[in-house]
Amino acid sequence: MKDAAAIPEARRAFLLAAAWMSGALFSFLGMGLSGRELSVELAPHHTAFYRNVLCLLFLMPFLLRAGWAAVRSEHLGRHAIRNSVHYAAQWCWLFGLGVLPLAEVFAIEFTAPIWTALLAMVFLGEAATQTRMLAVALGFAGILVILRPGLAIVDPASLVVLAAAVGYGLTFVLTKSLMTRDSTLALLFWMNLMQLPFGAVLSLGDFVVPSQALWPWVLVLGIAGLMSHFCLSKALQVADASIVAPLDFLRLPLAAVTAWLVYDERLDPFLLVGAVFILAANWINLRRG
Repeated sequence: MKDAAAIPEARRAFLLAAAWMSGALFSFLGMGLSGRELSVELAPHHTAFYRNVLCLLFLMPFLLRAGWAAVRSEHLGRHAIRNSVHYAAQWCWLFGLGVLPLAEVFAIEFTAPIWTALLAMVFLGEAATQTRMLAVALGFAGILVILRPGLAIVDPASLVVLAAAVGYGLTFVLTKSLMTRDSTLALLFWMNLMQLPFGAVLSLGDFVVPSQALWPWVLVLGIAGLMSHFCLSKALQVADASIVAPLDFLRLPLAAVTAWLVYDERLDPFLLVGAVFILAANWINLRRG
């Protein structure tokens, strides 16, 4: 029989996790909306550049308070590899936001945990269990339902977003190898510092300053980019992943409803079915863990 005192504590943990995840969900949504709005004037590398600049500025007070020791790392080579992969994935994701329905981008992005599971088997030697392979198979099935190769013309932009999901999956694997060595603040600091030159170099020939009307969206992008990581980390601190991850699943319907209200984007039935497959795959992978 469960201890009576543990029930209120468990409820408190759930409510705290739900509160932090609400912040994470709206931050992820804010990143999607700002990326879509900025795509009117900015290329993906421009958007990434402004995000990195703002994130570094927002991180400065934390860095000054914690000191250099908090972000000093002996694994800068690993950070460089991780951030190169993450930048490429982020570029693909931002590109997709400008040309695809918002819900489709979020649905394809949700395959990242499936790619993480597959890549972890390859690079980290994790066991290829039947449950894990079932999750991977369901994830692939969801992608096939959404893209429908052979039955419909596959939009190349969908494949670009799929490449972003694979890149995010590889980033998660690389992050896992760094989390035991460096702090979250260090990961965020080196991520933005190392990715900043990519956007700067790519913008040398066509640097664009956003119009005055878009600067609020630039600010949203920077704040949401940091708050999504921060809120998700706080949620995981107060509750188990088995509680946090299902709350994260709300990101997809939230994006679909927002896209319908803001951009009048109708939900494709094939996208809905494919999303169910992908969410089921993530749930099975979560239960396995």
